[in-house]
Amino acid sequence: MNKTEIKKILRKIKQYNVIVIARHISPDPDAIASQIALRDAIKLTYPKKEVYAVGTMVAKFKYYGSLDRIDETTFTESALLIGLDVPNKARIDGVDISAFKEMLKIDHHPSEESFGEADWVDETSSSTCQMIIELILEAGMKLDRKIAENLYLGVVSDSDRFLISYTSAKTFELVAKLINKTQIDFTNLYHFLYERPVEEIRFHGYISEKMEISPNGFAHLYITPEILKKYNVDVATPSNMINDFSNIKDVYVWTFVTFDEKNNIYKVNIRSKGPVINDTAARYGGGGHKFASGVRSSNKSDIEKLLKALDEDCKKYKESLKEDV
Repeated sequence: MNKTEIKKILRKIKQYNVIVIARHISPDPDAIASQIALRDAIKLTYPKKEVYAVGTMVAKFKYYGSLDRIDETTFTESALLIGLDVPNKARIDGVDISAFKEMLKIDHHPSEESFGEADWVDETSSSTCQMIIELILEAGMKLDRKIAENLYLGVVSDSDRFLISYTSAKTFELVAKLINKTQIDFTNLYHFLYERPVEEIRFHGYISEKMEISPNGFAHLYITPEILKKYNVDVATPSNMINDFSNIKDVYVWTFVTFDEKNNIYKVNIRSKGPVINDTAARYGGGGHKFASGVRSSNKSDIEKLLKALDEDCKKYKESLKEDV
């Protein structure tokens, strides 16, 4: 148990009457669900506190609940900022960090930047939602069925239905405690994650058909704005599908490069089932987990270099497999 970190965080929560909970830009279910769940758990436990969850809302995640709009200049007393699922300050969405007396983060990504003395980083955790479950249960905070449903969906999403290697016995122990405590009907929640419109199913088929695979076991695909428009899907859709391609035989790393026309930037999603990829991603301005990383760049030549580097990673990994035989 991470009792020391949890005690520090609980002290900070008790200390401040104004608390804002933020997460990374371009959120996934783990980021959205963790911040809304933590906000609601704090408000349920400490009704007199002002607690807000901020950032740009994504329509497809509306089931988790609504986010708050704040004006930091209206705070009449010192405020605490809690960053969830975000390794550095530059990726925090929807808040002016200079307005806060103190910050801390709760995150399962490799640590890139300290937020404050009460930071809690656990790279062994399947998800930030898993850490929030642990925080709530260990700290004796209150929770209801809706909070529990959000946390369950966040864990399932970020662990890819408990398939990713970061899933551990502790993941199942915490989820079991959550279910036993709240009696959520978890089997009826999955459609919020996996039900898709027919346009996305057809787009999935396009990816399957067009993905290029190198002799080294590196798969990649460039996805243009024209393709997104043709299939009537948004720029976030490829990133939500990338885990679907983890079972292709003899593919060790797979990557989607999506051009975001609105922001004039390439968004690169990278997954691996062997080679460590976060070091390679970091060389091109990105980062993440050892086997799940990403890069954003406006420079296409850097993207080309990244893809070549990932192919080389696959080549070395493939050669290492031969040596082990």
